[in-house]
Amino acid sequence: MHRVFAVLCAAIIAMALPSVANAWGFYAHEKTAQIADANISPQSRAKIAQLLRSEELLGTPECSLSSLKSASVWPDCVRRTRWRWAYTAAWHYRTTPICEAYNPRANCSGGNCVTAQIERSHRILADESLPDHIRLEALAFMVHFAGDIHMPLHSGDKDDRGGNDRETDYGIVPSLNLHWIWDGPLAERAITSGARPVVRSYSESERSELGGGSPADWGRESWRIARDFVYPTAFDHQDVCGTELPNKTALSQEDIVAGVPIARRRVQQSGIRIAELIESAFAPGPLKQEDRR
Repeated sequence: MHRVFAVLCAAIIAMALPSVANAWGFYAHEKTAQIADANISPQSRAKIAQLLRSEELLGTPECSLSSLKSASVWPDCVRRTRWRWAYTAAWHYRTTPICEAYNPRANCSGGNCVTAQIERSHRILADESLPDHIRLEALAFMVHFAGDIHMPLHSGDKDDRGGNDRETDYGIVPSLNLHWIWDGPLAERAITSGARPVVRSYSESERSELGGGSPADWGRESWRIARDFVYPTAFDHQDVCGTELPNKTALSQEDIVAGVPIARRRVQQSGIRIAELIESAFAPGPLKQEDRR
């Protein structure tokens, strides 16, 4: 009974939001930032604190940027002010159709995609010659986009705007969409499941297993999950490329349970990789000089 009530509450919140949802709900994005914060050095934490003191210069009083946690959702908050931030909308994703070969350079004209913007933001953050508020904005974009790229439907789709156009029942909850299910209810269930909390200091072996790779690698991982799990599971059809998919489908409780560990791992990977991005951006010596070139 408690589980049904929790699912219904999540659905009510989900249905109150726009049909084209942000990548991962605020809850999941904030958890990735909290994972990162628990796994960076005191030196990096101090440098972030210094940048945060320049928040007022961003001119976004409606969107707080006072912590790493708030940085993780700041890019979604500011783009509500479309006259000022609409140009950033394409930065949140870079999809490759699941029935085509993954190409990390496609659909990214002028660097307007999530992979390019992670790299750009990292480079700006690493450049100590730039003003603190410029680097703070870059930090927020980097943290947020590193979360976005780990959500499978921001890297792979089937002519449906990352699942936004696929009406999908979530267990007993009707008429959500496939994208928002992976953004909201499924991600939240994944984060709150498991024997250990996702927000914690990870061991060196855990960080090694979850971390590493480049933004292009992370996008390929998400695309593969969309191709091999998200669409076949949602439509009960292994050959999703060889058939016309309906616009309406449903996830059974069995489907949801199967998706939980996948969604949980993506949140954990995102948090650890954000920590790695932060550490490398603030690292002294050759790495920083290379980033500046």
